[in-house]
Amino acid sequence: MSKRDYYEVLGISNSASADEIKKAYRKLARTYHPDVNKADDAEVKFKEVQEAYEVLSDTQKRSQYDQFGHIDPNQGMGGGGGGFGQDMGGFGDIFDMFFGGGGRQQNPNAPKRGADLQYSMTIEFKEAVFGKEMDITIPRTETCDDCHGSGAKKGTSAETCSHCQGTGQEEVVQNTAFGRIVNRRVCRHCQGKGKIIKSKCGSCHGAGSVQKQRKIHIKIPAGVDDGAQLRVSGEGEAGQRGGPSGDLYVVIRVKSHEFFERDGDDIYCEVPLTFAQAALGDEIEVPTLTGKVKLKIPSGTQTDTYFRLKGKGVAKLRGYGQGDQHVKVVVVTPSHLSDKEKELLEEFANLNGEQTHKKNQSFFDKMKKAFLG
Repeated sequence: MSKRDYYEVLGISNSASADEIKKAYRKLARTYHPDVNKADDAEVKFKEVQEAYEVLSDTQKRSQYDQFGHIDPNQGMGGGGGGFGQDMGGFGDIFDMFFGGGGRQQNPNAPKRGADLQYSMTIEFKEAVFGKEMDITIPRTETCDDCHGSGAKKGTSAETCSHCQGTGQEEVVQNTAFGRIVNRRVCRHCQGKGKIIKSKCGSCHGAGSVQKQRKIHIKIPAGVDDGAQLRVSGEGEAGQRGGPSGDLYVVIRVKSHEFFERDGDDIYCEVPLTFAQAALGDEIEVPTLTGKVKLKIPSGTQTDTYFRLKGKGVAKLRGYGQGDQHVKVVVVTPSHLSDKEKELLEEFANLNGEQTHKKNQSFFDKMKKAFLG
């Protein structure tokens, strides 16, 4: 199989500058590096790009390539591109050059913070309004008490892996036609931990942590609303190798109330009024979160009118003060009237110049005639 032109491989012209060659190589190396690109032909293309760059980035080799192409003049007509045999480094080294390599060189024995946990709970409407203290029980991993997180049997300790010397990585060297390739991978002997436990702890079986049911005391502040999230520092999963524990996040769900509705820090409710109360005015008792209060209803109040009870809402979760309670009055029309009540209402209607159904039969007759023709 004939080789592609090196300039074509890098996607540049044969007059490209050294900076242009380097820029094209870096871009293609990122694209085809086997640690990034999992395509079947990625490794082949990466090697092709690397070979082209090695030749074109060297002034002497580029000049020779421009004159003779892929033929090595020192080997007659049988030469190939593999004649530039020097240590090309490895995929891991190239990857580190482009992507920093910091994550690949981390100390496997460094302390690691534990994972955060989330716990959902449902509370009553008034518990959210006034706050509450309570205990909850959660399952979580904790540092093993017997081995103190080392994973080793009491009286013993973990040993540094002799295969990777504690780095958690091992190198696999391959000699190919293109040079020497060094590939790094997770050490298969210690699974990347850098240490090997020969005598494992009987309680945690070498894990360094155990699963337990943990009782935690929490304080729900007054004014929390549905969907609020409380952070309990240090009550998450145990850290590893002496690292700190994660945090616990408690998600609050609030039950609805049969009488009150909440909108932020304000409370809403609805109370009925009789026709007489709305027309004549009255003083009624209204339930609030802290007990009943008096509310004065002025005469002539219309249905769906709102009254505000200042400071009778929910305590502000952040800051000072409280919200308000808004009372909506609804005038209730009686469905069953006695003869006396009907008589009095008709008299009231006559005094106001209103015509009742009985006194206005001709009007309904006209409507019926208009619809029926």
